[in-house]
Amino acid sequence: MQNKGFIKVFAVALVLVCAFYLSFSLVTRHYANLAKEYAGGDLTKESFYLDSVATDTVWMGYTLKQCREREINLGLDLKGGMNVILEMNVADVLRALSENNTDANFNQALENATARQTAGDNKDYISLFVEEYKKLDKGAQLSVIFTPRELNKTNAQVETYLREELKSAVDNSFNVLRNRIDQFGVVAPNLQKLETSGRILVELPGVKEPARVRKLLQGSANLEFWETYNLDEIYQDLEAANSIIKNHLASHEKDSTSIVAATEEDTATVKETENPVAIADTATTEGDDLLAQISKSDSLKTQQQTEAEWRKNYPLFSILSINQYQGNIVPSPIVGVVHVRDTATVSKYLALKQVRDRLPSKVVFKWAVKPVDAKEQYYQLIALKAKDKKKGGAAMTGDVVSNAKADFQQNSPYYEVSMSMTSSGSGEWARLTKENIGKSIAIVLDNCVYSHPTVNNEITGGNSSITGHFTPEEGKDLANVLKSGKMRASVKIVQEDVIGPSLGQEAINDGMISFILAALLLMIYMCAVYGIIPGMIANAALVLNLFFTLGTLAAFGAALTLSGIAGLVLSIAIAVDANVLIYERIREELRAGKNIKKAVEDGYKNAFSAIFDANITSVITGVILFWFGSGPIKGFATTLIIGIIASFITAVFLTRITFESFLDKGKLQKLTFTTGFMKNFLVHPKINFLGMRKTGYLIIIGFSIIGVVGYAVLGLNSGIDFTGGRNYVVKFDESVKTDEVENALNPFFNDQVTVITIGSSNQVRISTNYRIQEETPDVDQDIEKKMYEGLNKYLNGASYEDFVANNIQSSQKVGPSIAEDIQTGAIWAIVLSMICMAIYILLRFRDLAFSLGTLASVVHDGLFIIFVYALLWKVMPFSMEIDQSFIAAILTVIGYSMNDTVVVFDRIREIIGIYPKRNRFRVINEALNTTLSRTFNTSFSTLLVLLCIFVLGGSTIRSFTFALLIGTIIGAVSTLFIAAPVAYDYIKWERKKKGIIEDEKAEEEA
Repeated sequence: MQNKGFIKVFAVALVLVCAFYLSFSLVTRHYANLAKEYAGGDLTKESFYLDSVATDTVWMGYTLKQCREREINLGLDLKGGMNVILEMNVADVLRALSENNTDANFNQALENATARQTAGDNKDYISLFVEEYKKLDKGAQLSVIFTPRELNKTNAQVETYLREELKSAVDNSFNVLRNRIDQFGVVAPNLQKLETSGRILVELPGVKEPARVRKLLQGSANLEFWETYNLDEIYQDLEAANSIIKNHLASHEKDSTSIVAATEEDTATVKETENPVAIADTATTEGDDLLAQISKSDSLKTQQQTEAEWRKNYPLFSILSINQYQGNIVPSPIVGVVHVRDTATVSKYLALKQVRDRLPSKVVFKWAVKPVDAKEQYYQLIALKAKDKKKGGAAMTGDVVSNAKADFQQNSPYYEVSMSMTSSGSGEWARLTKENIGKSIAIVLDNCVYSHPTVNNEITGGNSSITGHFTPEEGKDLANVLKSGKMRASVKIVQEDVIGPSLGQEAINDGMISFILAALLLMIYMCAVYGIIPGMIANAALVLNLFFTLGTLAAFGAALTLSGIAGLVLSIAIAVDANVLIYERIREELRAGKNIKKAVEDGYKNAFSAIFDANITSVITGVILFWFGSGPIKGFATTLIIGIIASFITAVFLTRITFESFLDKGKLQKLTFTTGFMKNFLVHPKINFLGMRKTGYLIIIGFSIIGVVGYAVLGLNSGIDFTGGRNYVVKFDESVKTDEVENALNPFFNDQVTVITIGSSNQVRISTNYRIQEETPDVDQDIEKKMYEGLNKYLNGASYEDFVANNIQSSQKVGPSIAEDIQTGAIWAIVLSMICMAIYILLRFRDLAFSLGTLASVVHDGLFIIFVYALLWKVMPFSMEIDQSFIAAILTVIGYSMNDTVVVFDRIREIIGIYPKRNRFRVINEALNTTLSRTFNTSFSTLLVLLCIFVLGGSTIRSFTFALLIGTIIGAVSTLFIAAPVAYDYIKWERKKKGIIEDEKAEEEA
């Protein structure tokens, strides 16, 4: 083999890279164990311990926080949490952009567009709105409806403008959500803007309060402009507040913790600008050296008694580092900085009634939205001035902003943000800036201070710019913040999954047990079929394949899900397929009389094309799954793709280098790649597959008729992925009967409930589409309360809160609009995968016959599984729903079935290349027989893997693995009795047109 040196170097480099990224998971696991040992079961103490060492350097120059960001992430189905897809109310955005235009046609078009979207129209909302508006008035000009700047633009230009503004609104909502979640305290959240316009994915690991999270995510952004206090104006009051807090703590025999902090000065400025549509906001930072000056943590560790006295006498200032420079108070609205873990304590201190009575009546304290240090540990506390002593409130609300955008300053590498006010807001803005010249005005969104620029002069006309040391990202973020005032678009949850921690732990246990057992069985099988040494080399390749796959997942920051574990196991089965192909070819070469070294060389050489084609078709399947799938399906596809690539490297290259290295040293000369157990199994079989093709066609047609009738009569059990609705997995203390549970719930849900057992007899899944069209924030809680009332007699006196926290193991919600999108995407995924397979075969084999055989085979496999599900879903003891997982199973079966088909077609091509004039009937029968041993060994080993997953992998993926089980069997059968026969019949027809007659009877007799 050429380039051995390059392959060895590449393999060593890959091992080192994977080991590097996997090492972070080992480090974080070690510290997690230390935290559990320290906490003794107290989750608060455990979290405190991890926070306290988060910035410590623990591994190769990385802090523990950085290590946790680089470890292998577990999906929500393994560790519990909440997965939500939010959809922005685009109608709200359009109303805001029109400044709440009262035009009848405009508002009617919005209503019509909303109705079409709710009914499942797949076009984006802006396209629907434009279509409906034009229907109401064919000569309508959109520029009349929207802001004056668009008056002279065409409909197409206005539509482009609307899409840009919608993207800006989504960006702003994304930032708002990110900051809300950061304040909520979720560890390692994941937010993504989805391809579908206006949708955002939010994954929140470990969340235990879904109702609170729903309210947090669905609230509208609230932009405000506040006047501020300078620190020197209120410092004496803070000193007095410290004494009050000291006395309060002493009376309650409490103490506070000492945390060092740092400060940063924000000197952004606001000035009048001539540009009517420009706004900018940047901040220069001074006093970064204060971090080093003020930080005394190392020295204080040696002065424990002094530190204790300091905490006791100055409870506020021991955790709030006052904004000072060289001993002087800085005249700025920044009061000081606080370590992130002490922000709640400072807020609690300042909210004490005695403290509030002592402080100025108008002072309001809010936190800056971003930390001031690179390690994200310290936050600024900002002093704001309320508009009214009694009612409080901001000086101005954000709805006066008409536009905002960010761009580079002239002759500067920094961005500025330009802001325009509405006509009604310009006068108020002029008054506000005039009264605060030399002071700061704070820009507050969602109760967090985004900036507090200094006012240089009175600003009339409503056009301002905010300048400073803003990066492009910071400038754009602030512009989006300012625009959020005019675009108060609500968001709604269109899809939701909540997995309880106990269910996640069960999934981990089930997944790992199935994985370990499947791997062991595969290893034993390889040794039993091909001998100890070849089997162990193949097994070592499987272990290395697993190592590469997990290392790559860690390197790319991908999450390992339960379906991902299934993908991992399946990729190992595909890796076994490659080894089986190679070993079967080596067997053939040995039987042809070649010595072991030549047999190994030719075996790898001749198997390469079949392995390459089989892997490419599987990767195509994985890519389609990743593109059209979501959530767990993406996890499955990601793991499968990585596993397939890793298996190609290990099976084709690394095992070959191992064999050739031993053989070059004169070792392994007596290898036979067989055992007494399998020595004569399927050696030179002579089965007339093509002679049986008509019988096969009749059987297939007969089953298809039964399947069509079953489908027409029984239909399919469509899951909520395709219909919309809610699923709840509820666990009881004792076994329950599903029909009784269903009867108990139906009166509360208008008979729109189905109940099935899931996992064990004391656990059920409750499905309903009751009130799924409603979008109010409280509807989910109302449904949980109805469910509690209906199930009350099974709960042994548990309260509603206990029911939600302990009995509901997981919940899932899919809104009608996203269900329609999922259904459409599923259909496209199946159709596209079949077409891609046929096209690839055509390009690879340059023969239409092979493409037709492939297409007939994969269509048959897909329909066969659908018919089986139609016939069995009412009688099987587990759920057989048609959902995203089912579609993933069909696509996987199509890809896996292609492996068999490609191997046979590759052998046909090989034989025709050697004997171009040989009768095609004989050629195809010979190809089917010579690959039969490979077909059996691959299918049997894959069935072993899938049986392990089916039995032990958990109830959530049982339907998925059942489809794969059926597909593995039928995939092998369809290759033998559909793909090859259809290809032969087309070849026979083509050759007949050329005057070449296939003498089948003579070949059968021969």
